[in-house]
Amino acid sequence: MTDATTRIWDDTVLPFQLDASDIRGRIARLDGVLEEVLAQHDYPPAIEALVAEMALLTAMIGQTVKLRWKLSLQVRGDGPARLLATDYYAPGDDGRAARIRAWASFDRDRLDERMAAGAQPFDLIGKGYFAILIDQGPDMAPYQGITPLAGGSLSACAQTYFAQSEQIPTRFALAYGQSTMPGDNERWRGGGVMLQHMPKASPHAKGEGGSGEGGLLTPDDILDGDEGENWNRANILLDTTDELELIGPSVAPTDLLVRLFHEEGPRVFDPQPVRFGCSCSADKVRQSLSIYSRKDIAHMTTDEGIVTADCQFCGAHYEFDPATLGFEATEGPDVASDGR
Repeated sequence: MTDATTRIWDDTVLPFQLDASDIRGRIARLDGVLEEVLAQHDYPPAIEALVAEMALLTAMIGQTVKLRWKLSLQVRGDGPARLLATDYYAPGDDGRAARIRAWASFDRDRLDERMAAGAQPFDLIGKGYFAILIDQGPDMAPYQGITPLAGGSLSACAQTYFAQSEQIPTRFALAYGQSTMPGDNERWRGGGVMLQHMPKASPHAKGEGGSGEGGLLTPDDILDGDEGENWNRANILLDTTDELELIGPSVAPTDLLVRLFHEEGPRVFDPQPVRFGCSCSADKVRQSLSIYSRKDIAHMTTDEGIVTADCQFCGAHYEFDPATLGFEATEGPDVASDGR
């Protein structure tokens, strides 16, 4: 397979369906997207790993939801990795690229202490919650679902979320890291497969509580009979993948799909291109400050007589004349920015 052939799958999400098993799925390859997401900040390696995993989950989950605007994933914990946040912006038109951005907040001193003691990246989050937020625009009520952190990885947390909050059996297999192709520089690559049992009209769990950590639901608590057998068979097949097959680029997603599920009746749909992208702007910053009084704005003003704001996702820097801000503004907008 030529390099040109494999690279056409970079930064795409391929939807598919297993007709014989009533299972849908996604295969994601994020390459340039991960490079750009992680290039916005000088993260320690453990935080880079968490952000990469979050970005992959966001790409696949976002592509399963019929969005008009934005899907967000958030993980908050009481450990040194305090916040992981991602946004997926649906494409405005067919054929256009979806956009992803991601950001992490962490306590470097506590992080260094935990890493010196041998902590794994997920351990750095501590106790907290996993949340999915869906915003369909100003004329629609936003949706938010929250589940406790459980399972030992962000992928496991996402699986628990779908079982507990949506009662939809879901499975992720992800791989990510820095790799070097012949004649190329070291770069981030990531890939994964998402399996999801098609939602039932009236889903219900068997018995009371679940068999998962802390009594949370798992797919085994939702499926039985032929559905359970089909789900278990698809998961056993998915377990045969290795990291190089998931990350690529030597194995195309379509080839991986045929190798894994050729007896399950795989059917593919149009791939969705994905790009790094941020929605920040001077107007949005100004709007967020419109609730503050002149006195509040004065407390935000620097010794140089300006109000500054930085986008945590893309690093854009904005500078404002304080007289143009707040609900008591006395002058019109006048903004300088190095936003990208």
